[in-house]
Amino acid sequence: MAIPEREEILVGDAAELVEGKFKIIKQGTLNIGVTRLRDGTIRAVRNRCPHKGAAICKGIIGGTWPPSAPGDLAYDREGEILVCPWHGFEYDLKTGDELYRKVPTRLRFYEVIERERKIYLLVARGAADTQDSDASAA
Repeated sequence: MAIPEREEILVGDAAELVEGKFKIIKQGTLNIGVTRLRDGTIRAVRNRCPHKGAAICKGIIGGTWPPSAPGDLAYDREGEILVCPWHGFEYDLKTGDELYRKVPTRLRFYEVIERERKIYLLVARGAADTQDSDASAA
């Protein structure tokens, strides 16, 4: 099986990538949000919620309220959780997993590289997103 050729898509200057905010990259049918996490990790996410197709990068990056003992509330993981703007599903930006409903799908990540203070997406040459990520109904 041949390894597909990959192409680099320029995202922009590394210094311009703001923690907790997505920069949306559209090329052809690809629609990808790129952000920097609190720990400096750069994540590139397909801009489509696996649950119902919302433009997930319009959601909030924050933390979560994990299950705890009765009477105890503990906000945790600030800057690591992406909340879908339609139904509130919470996705882990480190693993792609949905946190509490355990849906059988997860976020799709793309590989990124940083070189000479620039950020690039690495995608298969001619890659296409097979689903429209700008769905408008919940």
